[in-house]
Amino acid sequence: MEIDCEARGVRLDYGNFMAPRLRDGIDASALSTSLSVAFEAALSTVSTWREAGNLGFLDLPYVTDAVADVTRVVDGLDQSFDDVVLLGIGGSGLGAMSLRDALLGPFWNQRSAEGRDGFPRLHVLDNPDPHTFQRLMEQIDPTRALFNVVSKSGGTAETMAQYLVVRERLDKALGPDRARSHLLFTTDATSGALRQIGDTEGVAMLSVPDNVGGRFSVLSPVGLLPAALCGVDIDALLSGAAEMESRCRSQALISNPAGVIACLLHHADTDQGCPIHVMMPYSDRLRSTALWFQQLWAESLGKKTKLSGEERPTGPTPLAALGATDQHSLLQLLMEGPADKVVLFIAVDDPGAAVSIPKRHPEIDALSYLGGHSLGELLATEHTATAEALRRAGRANATIHLPVVDAHALGQLIMLLEVATVLAGALYGVDPMNQPGVELSKQLTYGLLGRSGVPAPEMADADPRWVL
Repeated sequence: MEIDCEARGVRLDYGNFMAPRLRDGIDASALSTSLSVAFEAALSTVSTWREAGNLGFLDLPYVTDAVADVTRVVDGLDQSFDDVVLLGIGGSGLGAMSLRDALLGPFWNQRSAEGRDGFPRLHVLDNPDPHTFQRLMEQIDPTRALFNVVSKSGGTAETMAQYLVVRERLDKALGPDRARSHLLFTTDATSGALRQIGDTEGVAMLSVPDNVGGRFSVLSPVGLLPAALCGVDIDALLSGAAEMESRCRSQALISNPAGVIACLLHHADTDQGCPIHVMMPYSDRLRSTALWFQQLWAESLGKKTKLSGEERPTGPTPLAALGATDQHSLLQLLMEGPADKVVLFIAVDDPGAAVSIPKRHPEIDALSYLGGHSLGELLATEHTATAEALRRAGRANATIHLPVVDAHALGQLIMLLEVATVLAGALYGVDPMNQPGVELSKQLTYGLLGRSGVPAPEMADADPRWVL
């Protein structure tokens, strides 16, 4: 079964979830009965959240002021930069990585300036690993670099630690006055450490909307600014997102692609014993998108406390994979391991390059059949074969088809997965917008590093019996 997402051919094929095509699959009648009832209730909950102003990401495709602010900042930079370095973790980094890898393509940073049409290289430092940090700082010229510090709270330990190191090095290389023109903060509109520093020292800033959380922020200035700096068509990105947002307002499950994804994956977890949800794009350019989805799905749905107040751990486990690479690592497990996994493939109709396979060695059967085909045809066939193999093994899978990896299609994909996530949150009966489970780790980190007002925690003593 297939839903055509209309805009430029994006479509969802979920037939490999359904009976009788899939052994023990979902009966088609459920789409108009039990699943439809659950979807309607979830849609009502999501509508309530939206009316309360809690789902700001849904409005991002229509916020022209944000685009104008990004354009103003980009146009207002009084110098060109060879490198843009984004300091941000979680959604503040993964979103930009997804846009970079999908829309700028592989090896962007290795291309010449001419090959990049004069646009800068884009680096994302999303982890405070000192080795990675130092190697990048040795590779770039800080006097020709712009550092985009992204933290909505302005207090993210990893990001702010990197900022302090960068600021010190910029001050030494350029002097404090010139250093400010090499910084750009993306943060809360009114409060937080970055806002305070920016206001005091005159650093350029962009605002993250109050009702947009980090993992839903890719279509805000968090993702738009670094993308625009490198020449991405952000208007096309938002146009695609707007078309999908409109499509996902459908009240009928069978015409709402986000609703179908949410209902199928929720049903797989809660009714069919499949709590592991694998996203597997057949495109290197979408590998980072799978990692972005992994955070989106995990942090939004993995909760201990339900909306009802009941404490019962719930939520699926997302896993990012890549086709065809992971046919040689995960497929054996997906085929014959525990039947606790479903796969959401992403296939791309236009692979982006035409690479023919020459006809050589006709005398060798293992090679002769490949000649006359193309690498894109091979990759597409591998997806088709893998989906069919899983179906024959009784393992549910669905495929999101993109016509091409461009800004318009990626905007649709991002919005589709974000809407599916909040609908799934309603189905699970949890708040998909919060993340209370990460707070304890933050507080322990603050206490161990001596943050003012945070007591040093009592830690379990090391036991030599358990150390080898």
